Parts: sequence; C-alpha cells; structure tokens
Amino acid sequence: MSPLEVIASIAAVAALLCWLLAELSGEHSWVDRLWSILPVIYVGWLAVAGGPGDPRLLTMAILVALWGGRLTFNFARKGGYRPGGEDYRWAELRARMSPGQFRAFNLLFIAGLQNLLLFLLALPAYYALAGRSTPWGIVDTIAALLFLVSLAGETVADEEQWRFHQAKRARAERGEEGPRFLTTGLFGHVRHPNFLCEMAIWWSFYLFSVGAGAGWLNPAIVGPLLLTALFQGSTAFTEELSLRKYPEYAEYQRSTPRLLPRPRRRAERP
Repeated sequence: MSPLEVIASIAAVAALLCWLLAELSGEHSWVDRLWSILPVIYVGWLAVAGGPGDPRLLTMAILVALWGGRLTFNFARKGGYRPGGEDYRWAELRARMSPGQFRAFNLLFIAGLQNLLLFLLALPAYYALAGRSTPWGIVDTIAALLFLVSLAGETVADEEQWRFHQAKRARAERGEEGPRFLTTGLFGHVRHPNFLCEMAIWWSFYLFSVGAGAGWLNPAIVGPLLLTALFQGSTAFTEELSLRKYPEYAEYQRSTPRLLPRPRRRAERP
C-alpha cells in the first residue's frame, strides 16, 4: 500500500474500534483519547516514507509530536484516560437523544467524522511527501513559526485553566467562595483561547502543503476548514451548558469575545 493508503487504513480501523469500544463500555470519549496520538502516527509515518534528510517532513513530524505530547499530558492529568473520564458533553447529548439516535450519532459523528478529521489534518504531510523535491522556503518558515506560537499560546491557556480549577477545587474543600469560571489571563482577551490556538495550529500546518508546491488552495485545506466548523458548534454547545450552570456567564459573554480578540476601547476622558 502507498503511505496514504496506510494511514487511511489506520484511520478506518481506529473509527471502528472507537465505535465498538463505545458500544461495549457505554463511554464515548475514545476518540478524545486518541485525538493527540493518531496525527502523530500519521505524520510520522509519512515522514518515514519520505526518507531521511527532508527538512520539511522532519519539521512537520517534530512539530506534531510536540503538539501531541503536550496535549496528551494535559488530557491525562485531567483524568481523560481513566475509566469514567468521559467528556461531560457526551452525557448531555445522550440525554437529549433517543438511544437509537445517539447510537447513529456515535457511529457517524463521534467515531466516524472525528476520525476522518484526524486523517484530513495529516494531509499536508502527504503533500509535503509528494513535493519533497521542492526546497524549504519562506512559507515553510512562516508555517513553523506560526505553529510554535500557537502551540505556546495553547500551552499557556491550558495551564491557566488547570491552575484555576485546582484553586477552585481547593476553595471548595475549604468552603470558600470565589470565581466560578476563568476570566483572567488569556481568558480575559477571548473566552476560548485554547480553541483559537488549536485552530491556528492546524491552519499553520496546512501552510506546509503550500510550501511544498501544492498551491494556495489544495485538498489539504479540508481538514482545517472542517476543524474550524466543528469548533463553532462545539463552542456554542459548551457555552450553552456554561450559561445554564453559571447565569453570570452571560456578562462574560457580553464583555469578552468568543474566539477572535478585539481592540480594547480607550476609556473616555472626564
């Protein structure tokens, strides 16, 4: 099989396993547990197929490995790999659907579409493999720098969120009051900085396919486009649940943009 057929086969098997494990266990976060792992495998395999010495494929593999290692660590420390570590949003969706509807949703969206998305996000590496005769250029440099900046931003946002929830839990154990959701640091500029950085990571990764000569508009763009669309729905659903739990979240929504920072207004002089 070609390198692309190999990773497509892995994606198909992963989708089948995620669906089957969810049906057997009643938990539906199996794709979440593979989210930071499968792209590392896909891009790594394509880089190996390109042979040693290709700077673009090597850089792409290293960058995705850094992304995957950091995200896996963050997911693990939050208990995502432990039994019962299911994303709370899946339980909410189960309650809104009939059993048959949710089983179809699990097959088509949770296991199917999300595994397809992970495969599509690795496609820039396939175009880098196909265009490995194209020398490293300014687009590749921009892509690598944007990836690293976005990765740093996501790391900061996740660390801020982790420390906030640890402090919140400690306050609850002491019976003390305090803020119920995070509004400071990067979260003071946008409500979901980690989501913004995750999208930016994969848009910058797409630029490597452009640097490899695939053109500014090539099939690898489907991955970041689909991810961006997915985050719009996911963010809206997450905020619906937050607003139901914390009525004061509405004020945070009014004062702080969802994903894209906006210039702060200057205070008027008296």
